[in-house]
Amino acid sequence: MAKACQEITVQSMGFLERRGPVFYAFLPVAPETLKGCRTSGAGDQQRLVSSLWDHLVALMAREIPPGKGGHASNRAAVPIQVVHDPLGRPHLRLGENRGPAISCSEGGGKIWAALCGDESDIGIDVAETDEFQGEYPVHRVFHGHELHHALRLAGGDLARASALLWSVKEAVAKALGCAFHLVSPRQINVYPAVGRDGGYTFPVSLSGKALVRFPLNPGRSIWVRSLPRAKMWLSIALLNRQIDEAMGGSGLCAGSGLAATRKPAHRQVHS
Repeated sequence: MAKACQEITVQSMGFLERRGPVFYAFLPVAPETLKGCRTSGAGDQQRLVSSLWDHLVALMAREIPPGKGGHASNRAAVPIQVVHDPLGRPHLRLGENRGPAISCSEGGGKIWAALCGDESDIGIDVAETDEFQGEYPVHRVFHGHELHHALRLAGGDLARASALLWSVKEAVAKALGCAFHLVSPRQINVYPAVGRDGGYTFPVSLSGKALVRFPLNPGRSIWVRSLPRAKMWLSIALLNRQIDEAMGGSGLCAGSGLAATRKPAHRQVHS
């Protein structure tokens, strides 16, 4: 599904376990806008999220019988707003209520946004291969088995494999709502991809302190869908919200939005 909305093209992404719907879109922006993304990029985020919300409303209107309400209510009667927490994580507000989960990223000269229409949390990340050239400390960020599998998918290109794994891990960190403030990359475990339909779907789990902070239901994995782009990877993670907040789940989260996690974050490797 793709539909042009002015210069914005909204696309949908399919996941296993029938999660979603998930919509994502991007806007090309000038380099000076990216450098000041906390302020000048806010308008682009608002436009992107508005387009994503319109697509969700249109989908719900087709699927929900007239008079049943829900998200298919009158769009004009529900003003929307993108707000940010103190560390930059974006949230969608529908009037006085909180809307579906959203996430933002930037890369490849574009600002990206994603929205999930079910009860899952969402994280989006775009990682460019150019960011992983030279002596990037891959073994401080990725496990050996992860890198081995990613290299196979990337045709042996280490920079491309690193960009793939980073985009997966950061998308998960954003879905958790804490970026890499409370979770280290090696506590996010990426398993071999299942299925291939123009991209890859990865099951992901947590370990160590990450699993203590964000306990998941037994047997439940986080799913990440990754798509190859020219010299970069786009990854979107979905996480069911059934996290035990009493154990310190979302209540411990720091910001995971556009302003909190971007460059030079790829070079900031924490032990």
